[in-house]
Amino acid sequence: MGEYQHTIDEKGRITVPAKFREELGEKFVVTRGLDRCLFVYPMEEWKQLEAKLKTLPFTRSDARAFTRFFFSGATECELDKQGRVNIPGPLRQHANLDKDCVVIGVSSRVEIWSMQHWESYFEESENSFNEIAEKIVDFDL
Repeated sequence: MGEYQHTIDEKGRITVPAKFREELGEKFVVTRGLDRCLFVYPMEEWKQLEAKLKTLPFTRSDARAFTRFFFSGATECELDKQGRVNIPGPLRQHANLDKDCVVIGVSSRVEIWSMQHWESYFEESENSFNEIAEKIVDFDL
């Protein structure tokens, strides 16, 4: 949980908030996320997600497209001694990460957003929060 503002340096490194480091573990996976952000998964969560995605029918074009999108951008990462992770160029480009970033905790994953994109997304979502809340009631939460 939580929202933290950080900067990404010229080498593509971003500091992972201390609160998330223990949960992510020694090695973790960073991949393209939905909504133009990056998803960061602890290795155990990644393995569970990978197993679920393997059950998608490869005969369906939408399933193939989604798994290609998700897996082709995935990379195994680890923190350096300063608690930073190096984000590969294609992933930085996908999420438009250039300087100011937001790192958020979302249940079993971490998301990395460009500050500008996060603010825009949050503003749009905040305006429809009540409508979204009404829709998720159907999920029996």
